[in-house]
Amino acid sequence: MVRFRASNSDRPLDERGMPEGVPLRDGLEMTPRAAAEAMARGEGFVLLDIREDQEFELARVGGATEIPMSRLASELGGLEIEEDTPVGVICHTGVRSLQIALLLQQEGFEGARSVAGGIDLWSRAVDASVPRY
Repeated sequence: MVRFRASNSDRPLDERGMPEGVPLRDGLEMTPRAAAEAMARGEGFVLLDIREDQEFELARVGGATEIPMSRLASELGGLEIEEDTPVGVICHTGVRSLQIALLLQQEGFEGARSVAGGIDLWSRAVDASVPRY
């Protein structure tokens, strides 16, 4: 099996828990550490995992709401998320989650942010027990 790794996936992490030299897109992304801290505070933050079912089987973040990107349009309306709720969107490496965070922002969810680096960086910066794939 070929394993995908983003080019920044093995760089040393800086004090934010991001690969050294990698900036965040202001207003669009948050670090995995910031997402984990928001979840721990329990202040209504929603971590929305948009990876597909087979990816959930490989690795999970406890407490995340799992809705595959392929079913997001049909299932999002069933979630009880207010437009002012902060939402962190996570995928494998941060590409799909950035697209969905932008879409959510366009739909009025101004607090939607992509979790930079996805679950791969989450494993490195927050919880090493989450498998990398």
